[in-house]
Amino acid sequence: MIYFISDLHLSPRTPGAICIFKAFLERIAQPDVARNNSLYILGDCFETWVGDDDMDDPCHQDVITALARASAAGLAIHLMHGNRDFLLGREFAQAAGLTLLPDPYVLSTPEWQFVLSHGDALCTDDLAYQQFRAQTRNPDWQAAFLAKPLAERHAIAEHLRQQSEAAKSGKSAYLMDLNPGETDDFLRQHGYATFIHGHTHQPATHNHIVDGIHVERWVLADWSEDKGEALSWDGEQLQRHELKA
Repeated sequence: MIYFISDLHLSPRTPGAICIFKAFLERIAQPDVARNNSLYILGDCFETWVGDDDMDDPCHQDVITALARASAAGLAIHLMHGNRDFLLGREFAQAAGLTLLPDPYVLSTPEWQFVLSHGDALCTDDLAYQQFRAQTRNPDWQAAFLAKPLAERHAIAEHLRQQSEAAKSGKSAYLMDLNPGETDDFLRQHGYATFIHGHTHQPATHNHIVDGIHVERWVLADWSEDKGEALSWDGEQLQRHELKA
């Protein structure tokens, strides 16, 4: 079974979501099923990530330990950067026992083909966000940020998080969703594969007709303190599962 999740936004503020995530990992990494399962985390596993030198944080250690335990049991875990945790690096991946993925990523199975993304790159109507995204993905910006003291990075990240939350309240809904034309072009570029993404916090299954071809787009749900969601592929169909601790 292949599982897809996104937008967990784990942090010390979300102990409930962390419990749900750990219980989910334990279930799909049981000895009798782990080697037949794989997990794709499509961005924003963490609410913020200011560098791999912050892994000693108790919250981060709790999540990393759970990931490493599931990986050691045989679960194949893959993680894509989101707009909140784009600084997750090789040290984190090694400690957690997972593989970092590029965005987008084409996943081919014997039965079907999927294209995976966090989704924020296609929210092109939000020009201010796209400028911020381009800046923070710049290697020079990242190197300068990571050179700052850890406490300063935390203060900057908290300020940016508060700015982001304030900006959302004043934005039109279409700005925070995928641009239709860009999405159709994306589907063409990736061979009309079934598209799975997160980011928008608007879980739904969309049916696109692109060049006369029917293409499904599955939007993953964000997690909360009392529930999460996983999408599964069993070789025949995609199915949503509500998760609780």
